[in-house]
Amino acid sequence: MSDNIKAVLSQLRHWRGEGGRTTAAPGGALRRSIAVSSRSITILVLLMIGFSVASGPAQAAARAPVAPQWDIAEWINSDGLKLADLKGQVVVIDFFQMWCPGCNKFSLPLMAHWEKVFARQIEQKKLIIVSIHTVFEGHKVQTVKRLKKYIKRKGITHPVGVDRHKGSNRLPQTMISYNTNGTPEVALIGKDGRIRFQKFGYFEPNGIERFIRILLDE
Repeated sequence: MSDNIKAVLSQLRHWRGEGGRTTAAPGGALRRSIAVSSRSITILVLLMIGFSVASGPAQAAARAPVAPQWDIAEWINSDGLKLADLKGQVVVIDFFQMWCPGCNKFSLPLMAHWEKVFARQIEQKKLIIVSIHTVFEGHKVQTVKRLKKYIKRKGITHPVGVDRHKGSNRLPQTMISYNTNGTPEVALIGKDGRIRFQKFGYFEPNGIERFIRILLDE
């Protein structure tokens, strides 16, 4: 744990009154705490709510796992992408399925929102959003033909990869490589090609949006 995070934790404990009640922080102390490091506070929030985040000093980032290469059967909205060619960019991956309620209500709208928020960085090739259709159920229903119609209907313009199945395996290859728990699952890959965040299901978007900006500044 970095000294800055320890300092913030200490300040939070100081503001907590006896009996478990939280007292208001003095205005000046609050401003000084925020000034300590907005980066550390963001990481602290992520850690406190249980996200799997590898961040902070360079040595911590170096311990983050190298992101596996994708195994994609077909690309939509792209001629084809290789993760190895995207080093130097922050990569946002949304593992989704067409009939996944959480994908339709949360992750897909979030990707559309982030496309607007980070439009300049995407145009400058500092960040890229990629969706990977990871079908592990309903194989006869969630076909590529239906996926193409779905993408057009939803107005999805960023690259979408169809996760490859091999043999009779119910799970597709990229899902296996990333050890995802299902859909939706979002992963962030830093400029160094390492997984800096990966979360199944819902998460608080604002904190992760700030974390993306941290990765962009590295």
